[in-house]
Amino acid sequence: MERENCQMSGSQSDSGVITMEDLEGFSEEGHSDSAYNSSLQDDAEQERLLNYWQNVGRGHQVEVPRDMAEPIQQLTRNNRTSQEREIVPFRLISQKEKCGEILYEERLYEKAKWACITVHEKQYEQSICLGFMKLMRYICEQNSTGTYLGLTIPVVTIVHTEESRTVLSQAVTVAYYLPLEFQNQPPQPNDTEIMIQEWPTTIVYSRTFRGTTNEQSILHEINMLAEALDFSEICLEDSFIMAGYTNPAARNRHNEIWFLRRL
Repeated sequence: MERENCQMSGSQSDSGVITMEDLEGFSEEGHSDSAYNSSLQDDAEQERLLNYWQNVGRGHQVEVPRDMAEPIQQLTRNNRTSQEREIVPFRLISQKEKCGEILYEERLYEKAKWACITVHEKQYEQSICLGFMKLMRYICEQNSTGTYLGLTIPVVTIVHTEESRTVLSQAVTVAYYLPLEFQNQPPQPNDTEIMIQEWPTTIVYSRTFRGTTNEQSILHEINMLAEALDFSEICLEDSFIMAGYTNPAARNRHNEIWFLRRL
């Protein structure tokens, strides 16, 4: 399979993921359903959307390849009628507060199926870019059913550190929770690099944070949660999850860092 050009240059504080929210402003700028009334108009609309994404991508130091045109158009069309995105279900066990601030939550996630891809780029942002675009293709009809599967949140990233928790491993796994209607019979990806995995029932300790999600901010949040827990030895010591709920290009976006409890 030909590899996408997903290189980034510039500050690591820049996010490398292009998501639905990048399209929302564009799709609200006066484009009507009449743009899809003929194949000619359809092709023109697809080209405009791709050009918009490529312009946004350059602002993030990301090259969006031309074969992303159809997935981008599919996401845009469905986003115009979608009211909300399915959230990964969990049960809240407990939470720790201090001075009215929630330091962390303890949650139970039941076993579920996820579409996962592991990427080995030099920088965290590069891996996220490549992995997310491949999952977009899977969501947008490039699967055994040929249907649009629908977005779910959060999209999660499994990261690993060495013992001192000062460096992230280059191996990053990006994962998409399959909507409830597909949990029993997951559509199979056309891309052989994407694997459908059943994750076991898991207890996580989750800390919310706002802002950028680069290597430095993730390492910082890992250490902040470790300090808040006071008993982080009951968690896995080198595997963590970054959960993203909102547009990574937004200034005040919603993210979480998860510690996985040993079972």
